[in-house]
Amino acid sequence: MSKNINILAPINNLGYGVASLNICKALAKRGSRISFFPIGQPVFSSQEEANEISPLLQQQGSFDCTAPCLKIWHEHSMGERVGTGKFVGFPFFEVNKLDEFRKNHLSSCDEILVASRWAQEIVEKEIPSSKTHVVPLGVDTSVFTNTNSPKEEKFVFFNCGKWEKRKGHDLLIYLFKEAFKHEPDVELWMMCNNPFLSPEQSAQWESLYKQDPRVRLIDRVQTQAELASIMNSTDCGIFPSRAEGWNLEILELMATGKHVITTNYSAHTEFCDEKNSMLVTPQNKEAAFDGQFFNGFGEWASLQGVEQEFVTHMKNIYREWKEGGK
Repeated sequence: MSKNINILAPINNLGYGVASLNICKALAKRGSRISFFPIGQPVFSSQEEANEISPLLQQQGSFDCTAPCLKIWHEHSMGERVGTGKFVGFPFFEVNKLDEFRKNHLSSCDEILVASRWAQEIVEKEIPSSKTHVVPLGVDTSVFTNTNSPKEEKFVFFNCGKWEKRKGHDLLIYLFKEAFKHEPDVELWMMCNNPFLSPEQSAQWESLYKQDPRVRLIDRVQTQAELASIMNSTDCGIFPSRAEGWNLEILELMATGKHVITTNYSAHTEFCDEKNSMLVTPQNKEAAFDGQFFNGFGEWASLQGVEQEFVTHMKNIYREWKEGGK
């Protein structure tokens, strides 16, 4: 590993930003000299984070222009780099095909890092000449840890992730209502604010979920510690996702010792298996289309025909809790 590394990435409370922060901190802790070039204005959730990254920002003025450049960003925006050293791209994508625009940008990388074998197979199929490595992301277990909280009066299902059809939010409310038609001691907590939606679009999603008084809509929190605290107050994550580039929230829930129900497809299969998750295996794929973020190019998992499996898993884990389990 090179001692000097130039990192081009965002830092904020979205997926790319959290991954970039964790990677910068981990590399610096291992002794690398990081020169950090932010994509966009850095947004820190605490003064501690700002103090950790500030020295890396200050090293821009004396950066090693021959050192490797690691860019943690979208696959369709790999044309810009820092310095003249080896250029390594680290993108996250959700569909199983890459258009010519994305192929061209990724082809500018000397090497490509991906978070899962699922993504590696796609890149190697779409860009046969690429040199690709699987580098799974991790969780800060000093923040996300199992507190062994006592059993509460209500069983709480939890979903975290931007309002999107891709994440199964068009379906989840109906799965919940089908699983629990009358039970008063079960809730669904949704932390799904999407900053890329208009107020009207966000209101439509919220209205869909407000039809059931057992649903609690939670605003996005500022710090990872706050998120960990909320996760520790829940019992089971429910993620009927059609496709994921990583799905850090599942891994964070696992770190807090919670059960997880999710699809057996895409990037989170890197760490979700039959031993640690309740998996639902989609039988088919469909065009990745939501009329907003995805235009139908490429495919993601179809949830048609497997809805009842989600319902069954939800009912089973709730029944175990009712019978005294945790």
